[in-house]
Amino acid sequence: MAVRQDTIWERFLSPVVRLLIDEDGLRRYADSINWEKESDRYRRDDVIIPSYYSNQNFHGIAGGYLNSDAAVTYDPITQYVIPPNEGIVRQALVDAVQVKPRRILDLGCGTGSTTLMLKQAFPEAEVIGLDLSPYMLVRAEDKARNAGLEIVWRHGNAEKTGWKDATFDLVTASLLFHETPDAVSLAILRESFRLLVTGGQVLILDGNQKTLRQLEWLNDVFEEPYIREYAASSTEANMGAAGFEAVRSQDVWWINQVTSGIKPIATENVRHYTPTSVDNNDLEGLGSPAFGIRA
Repeated sequence: MAVRQDTIWERFLSPVVRLLIDEDGLRRYADSINWEKESDRYRRDDVIIPSYYSNQNFHGIAGGYLNSDAAVTYDPITQYVIPPNEGIVRQALVDAVQVKPRRILDLGCGTGSTTLMLKQAFPEAEVIGLDLSPYMLVRAEDKARNAGLEIVWRHGNAEKTGWKDATFDLVTASLLFHETPDAVSLAILRESFRLLVTGGQVLILDGNQKTLRQLEWLNDVFEEPYIREYAASSTEANMGAAGFEAVRSQDVWWINQVTSGIKPIATENVRHYTPTSVDNNDLEGLGSPAFGIRA
């Protein structure tokens, strides 16, 4: 699939950003890792890569995220193209957490930028980052190791993670939904609902849908095959359809939004949990209640 040449990124932004990036340093970093060998440590045979992910280009990268180039270049570019600052925008998701989580799942974690911030904010929590690209997980692990953070990285599909019901207190996704068809985003929210304990929270950080609808040119900034479908949709409505309550969005510097939902407390068939030891390599079947929800 050819890379689009008519995006604002290709025409205007890319030449400017390239002046700010240490391309020689990136090349040295890329050459320092045996990407195929390292990615094989994460690659799972039971993970089926969906066609919406494998058959599209993202951000002008042929083959999307299923290659080492994407893992190497994602962070250097992203830091310059999320106004006003990538860290500020991602921090908005962390600040929106209303539970005191013991177990956190970050879906579509990519290179782990938000995942690391969640671990730093909740150092006692078990934090897991899940992504379809084993190359992105290699980069995420490297960042976590350099930061001295213990995070579990797992290759998987956010639509069907394989964990049992009520395994997590907090489920998050950052800058994921604009890169998936709307039906997939809804499937991910339904999976998040299943994975959360009663009272657990889901948080979705992504582009501001109202702004994207009002300013059509924003949809042409990058090569994003699903951006218009995302803009026309409503994350709030999808959360409600998935069963979440107390659904609300907050604007983040006009360009982005954080949408929150809570899994409601059922009046019957509520599962109860007792403390148990945690094996970071096998978290299936473990559950701990979300607690300390703030108004």
